Amino acid sequence: MSNQDDSLTELFDKSGNLIGALLTAELWTKVKPHILPLLPKAEPEERPEPMSAWVELKQYWDFSYPIDLDVKCDHCGSTTEHWEIDSPRKFRLVSANLGGLVSFKCSECKSRITKQHFKDKIVTKCTPFIDEKDKNFEARYNYSNK
Repeated sequence: MSNQDDSLTELFDKSGNLIGALLTAELWTKVKPHILPLLPKAEPEERPEPMSAWVELKQYWDFSYPIDLDVKCDHCGSTTEHWEIDSPRKFRLVSANLGGLVSFKCSECKSRITKQHFKDKIVTKCTPFIDEKDKNFEARYNYSNK
């Protein structure tokens, strides 16, 4: 069944139940601004934690201090003494590399916690999450110094 000008075509299953509709491009451009706010916002699928990169960093650890497993979010106050064994996880590993750069995402507020491991010290930065997304649903972080 379709309407008079064929810009909308309703789709039915074999039992006659309405299962969808096809719109012409012209009609879609007219109704899109009204429909998009009604659609559920799908969260982008989270990548698995790069645990192999973390294991490799630990294997080749050559800093003058022991491996640090504590993580603290300066934004919401969430904290852990050992991020690997938390259940549920308070912080998810986002990246790790042999250069000593390790990054986490706070499960509470989504802030980014970055630990830069230098030979004699660790520099930690907490960058609050900003819920502004581009077309590809990529998160944006405010890196300005306060």
